[in-house]
Amino acid sequence: MDEHRLFSLGMLILTVLCTAGYLLAAWRQSLRGREWPIWRLAFWLMGAFLLAVSLSPGVMRWAHLNLRWHMGQHLLLGMVAPLSLVLAAPVTLLLRSLSTDWARRVTACLQSELVRCLCHPLTALLLNIGGMYLLYATPLYAASLQSPGLHHLLHVHFILAGYLFCQAILGGPDRTVAHGEGLRLGVLLAAIAAHSILGKLMYGYLWPVGLTQPPEQIRAAAQLMFYGGDLVEMLMLAVLLLGGRLTRRQPLPLVRV
Repeated sequence: MDEHRLFSLGMLILTVLCTAGYLLAAWRQSLRGREWPIWRLAFWLMGAFLLAVSLSPGVMRWAHLNLRWHMGQHLLLGMVAPLSLVLAAPVTLLLRSLSTDWARRVTACLQSELVRCLCHPLTALLLNIGGMYLLYATPLYAASLQSPGLHHLLHVHFILAGYLFCQAILGGPDRTVAHGEGLRLGVLLAAIAAHSILGKLMYGYLWPVGLTQPPEQIRAAAQLMFYGGDLVEMLMLAVLLLGGRLTRRQPLPLVRV
């Protein structure tokens, strides 16, 4: 089994295990008379499905060979799937399902300076959008095509950075620190602008740097980033501004768990 197929299989197994754990935790909530919202369950299943599709061996193979497939995979892994998973509020469900002692341990981790720093909107912006500029405006992407380990690391980065960004912007019941809506809105607008600029730069200068694929393929990938990224970020903007039930709840009572 080659390295790409092994990575794909490992990530799919991890996705299935996390989904099984989420479903089990939701079922235990119903046994306790605390029904877990079905719409949050639906968001988790959609996010897990998108991850499974994006990480399947066929998609992984084509994304490695074709920049358009890579960009579609990037949008699913780094934007659409994380948005669905954040709306599923997995941390809230986890804390409700753990014993008091374990919930306190998880709470202590969530209150650490490192986690608070990573969950700040500005840090999440740097990791997410800044990582995209580093990938496509330098020879990093071209180098990843020659290094399976680096290529796989980039996929993991897409998922984690996308999740952190969506969580930092949308807040919701999983957030550990209540950042102001003005800050989160400003960071999201900055991300939309930076994302659009990167798409135009890729189209005009045929980025990623050092790539030898045909210009029409690179421009098609740039258009997919430009329009697809804008669509997902506009959905985030709508959730932030209009989805009060999703974004304006009080943060988790971590200290009192």
